[in-house]
Amino acid sequence: MSGTTILVVEDEEDILDLVSFNLTQAGYRVLSARDGLRGLDLARSEQPDLIVLDLMLPGMAGKEVCRSLRAKDATSKIPVIMLTALAGETDRVVGFEIGADDYLTKPFSPRELVLRVGAILRRTMPAESVPGIVKREGLQIDPQRHIAEIDGQPLSLTATEFKLLHQLASRPGRVFTRDNLLKSVWGYDYGGYGRTVDTHVRRLRKKMGSARELIETVRGVGYRFKE
Repeated sequence: MSGTTILVVEDEEDILDLVSFNLTQAGYRVLSARDGLRGLDLARSEQPDLIVLDLMLPGMAGKEVCRSLRAKDATSKIPVIMLTALAGETDRVVGFEIGADDYLTKPFSPRELVLRVGAILRRTMPAESVPGIVKREGLQIDPQRHIAEIDGQPLSLTATEFKLLHQLASRPGRVFTRDNLLKSVWGYDYGGYGRTVDTHVRRLRKKMGSARELIETVRGVGYRFKE
C-alpha cells in the first residue's frame, strides 16, 4: 500500500491523531482535516485513495460531505468509511444510502479500522486473478478498467457497488446469501448485518435503472443475477 493516500476528516483532535498514527504505521500517506469544508476541498484537490469521514463536523456535516463527493465525477468513486458515535442500525443504513462504503462506530479498535481500510482498498485495485469482461443482457463489466456500462452508458458506482455487481453478474443463476456477499464483497464478517447488503443492492438497482430487474431477490435467502 506504499504511496496510498488516506484523508481523515475528524474534528476531535485525539481521535484524529489516533487514526492518523495507526494509518501511518500501516504504511499509508495520511492527510487530515478538522472540518467538513476543508475535508471536501482536500478530497477534490488531492484525490485520496480513501476517506475516513466523521459524521458530526463543523462547517459541513459528514453526510453533506459524502453527498457532495458522490455528486461529482472526480470524487464519486473515492471509497468512504464513516466514523461516528451514532451506533443505531438506522444510522448505518442512512450512511450507506448516501454513499458510504463502510461504517465504524466510536469507540472503535484502531486495528479494525486499519483492516477495513485495507479490505476496501483491495476492492478498488485490479488483481491478476480478476476474471475478464462480463457481458449480460446489455450490461458490460470490465474489472481491469473498473468500468460498468448498460447499453453503452457508464454507471457511476462506488467501489463496493462495483464489486457487488461483478460478484453477482459473474455467476448468473447462483443464489448468494447475505452472509456470502458480506464475506466475498466486503472482505470480512459483519456479524449478521444483513441490511448492509440490502441497502447496497437497493442503491445499485436504482443506478441500474431499467436493468434493475437483472438482480433478483430470493426471499428469505439473498440475491442472484438473472440467468
